[in-house]
Amino acid sequence: MAVFTSVLVANRGEIACRVLGTLRRLGVRSVAVHTAADGDARHVREADVAVRLDGSDHRGARAAYLDVDAVVGAAVATGAEAVHPGYGFLSESPALAQACARAGLTFVGPPTTALELMADKLAAKRLVGGRGVPVLPGTLDGAALATGTPAAEIAATARDVGYPLLVKPSAGGGGKGMVVVRMPGELPAALESARRVAGASFGDDTLLLEHLVERPRHIEVQVLADAHGAVVHLGERECTLQRRYQKVVEEAPSPALDDATRARLGEAACEVARSVGYVGVGTVEFLVPADDPTSFWFIEMNTRLQVEHPVTELVTGLDLVELQLRAAAGEPLPFAQSDVRVTGHAVEARLYAESPSRGFLPATGRVLVYDDAGAAAGPGSAPLRLDSGIAAGTAVTGDFDPLLAKAVAHGADRGQALDRLDSLLGSVVVLGVETNQAFLRDLLSDDDVRAGRLDTGLIDRLVTAHPAKEPDALLLTAAALLTLPPAGNGPWTANDGWRLNAPPVPRRVALVDDAGAEHTVDVTGAGPTVSLDGRRPVAVSLRPAGPPRAWLVTLDGTTQQVWAAPTPAATWVGAGGRSAAFTVLTRAEQAARRRALRAPLPTDGQASGEVRAAIPGAVVAVLGADGDPVERGATVVVVEAMKMEHPLTAPRGGTLRLRVRSGDQVRLDEVVAVVETTNSDTRGAS
Repeated sequence: MAVFTSVLVANRGEIACRVLGTLRRLGVRSVAVHTAADGDARHVREADVAVRLDGSDHRGARAAYLDVDAVVGAAVATGAEAVHPGYGFLSESPALAQACARAGLTFVGPPTTALELMADKLAAKRLVGGRGVPVLPGTLDGAALATGTPAAEIAATARDVGYPLLVKPSAGGGGKGMVVVRMPGELPAALESARRVAGASFGDDTLLLEHLVERPRHIEVQVLADAHGAVVHLGERECTLQRRYQKVVEEAPSPALDDATRARLGEAACEVARSVGYVGVGTVEFLVPADDPTSFWFIEMNTRLQVEHPVTELVTGLDLVELQLRAAAGEPLPFAQSDVRVTGHAVEARLYAESPSRGFLPATGRVLVYDDAGAAAGPGSAPLRLDSGIAAGTAVTGDFDPLLAKAVAHGADRGQALDRLDSLLGSVVVLGVETNQAFLRDLLSDDDVRAGRLDTGLIDRLVTAHPAKEPDALLLTAAALLTLPPAGNGPWTANDGWRLNAPPVPRRVALVDDAGAEHTVDVTGAGPTVSLDGRRPVAVSLRPAGPPRAWLVTLDGTTQQVWAAPTPAATWVGAGGRSAAFTVLTRAEQAARRRALRAPLPTDGQASGEVRAAIPGAVVAVLGADGDPVERGATVVVVEAMKMEHPLTAPRGGTLRLRVRSGDQVRLDEVVAVVETTNSDTRGAS
């Protein structure tokens, strides 16, 4: 019997598709919402009913999803009984919970009091600290750092907490706005950045300071509570592999904990839930020092479903979305703590639209090819599962979080789960937008990751120690063969390079990869050989495979399936979880590049001084005024995209000439400022 007859999902992307899957299995009518920009999105096509949010044509796409009145109005208009907020957007919004109550709708989440208490990290720490839960040293006993707090008071608080410390918003979560401060001189800039992000993201720029634990592990506990006072936990998840405080790989259970610590951690999490009268699914997050995994400190409680919930589902066999719905409908928990069983191991990797070679900057584009035939979706689909919100044709913009999909694998033990996840990542195909897919496979093969020697700085160390790899020879060859002009009919129009009484002339294809490096591929003969960047010739063949846009490429005796998507701008190719976009150079373009390489490198005083946007997004700060003097390396403009701030710095010292204002939208590579200099003006140029 269905818990509700109709539920509106107030979200988009992979989480909306995930919730819709459970509603479909339960026989519940589903309602999706969308903006003017994503009316053909996957979550819209998978819902029974879809409603466009009013006003989404003249406001930002993200703003439309944050409109409480529009969301509740859509639910009422379509006859929905409940609103499921997913995660992100309005998932932890007391305003949405209250608006649902006024409209006679059920909010699939905890009571408003729990949302409000846990949204204030300072109040939450005071509350749970009073219940005996270990709390990290910070501003627990002092005032939160609201706008206008005197600088001397902030400096004194920082000294009391102790350096290094973390500046973080009192509201919100997901790592947004958090800044590490190691020296007192770094504090003012950190406060300014954190306040800006907190105000824009959460509508509250109050901050708190917290002592920074070096080499921490990030471990969280899944809790479940009903409206009748019962609270249980469903084990812990290890979420330590992160970059910029955003989780990348999660697993359950944690390889670091012993049984005694696991039991203490689970009970602490349940006590946190009891302290606010929690109802539904929630997550309690802890820091655990890598050098002493028997210790832990409470960080915060996420009063919603988490991105990484699938690993808990795979090791427990439970559907957390169904349990959310049943708790919201007032049903008692169907089991006790002693009934919870964790079986095997599960690992999840987040597939982001981002460029690892450019410091993991978010990437944008349109998905040209998408194939996930190697995985199932939703609970109960072990050992492989892919929760995705994209399809061929999906536009990936800077308006939303760069998360595209989550690859999850279950195994009898951790090693088997990692192997299965690597295999799954090797089978998924995404062309048209750059992703971290190849990086994830490299990360999973790292010795420290395989051994479970984790801390939150591991990814940063790996990126520094292992620079970006050269393009795969198979992908380079496939791109070259697919861009060669087709042969005509008859011997005089063949393009195999044949000459009378002379060796064949190679057909040369010049390609530029994503990083701007040029490669030459020489193709010789009708049953051809290829030479990559002057290396030894090897035999090659190209023939269509079964699926559309798939080819079988045999290179030096090894045959692999390669997916391809040629466009006027570039040729996208992918195989084995790796992808690349190559641009073909004309002879004139090749000559121009050679001339540029032969030209003397410009000195700092001769350089253009242009400051360009590394990513499309919104200008959230302009640090200085037109005509101000500026030092080399100083931040002049800050661009926000996909939940992250990206500072743009002066390439040299000189006089600042601004091209943008705060609030402007900028394109990728757009000039946002120019630093002018003269022969006598060389400040900061050394």
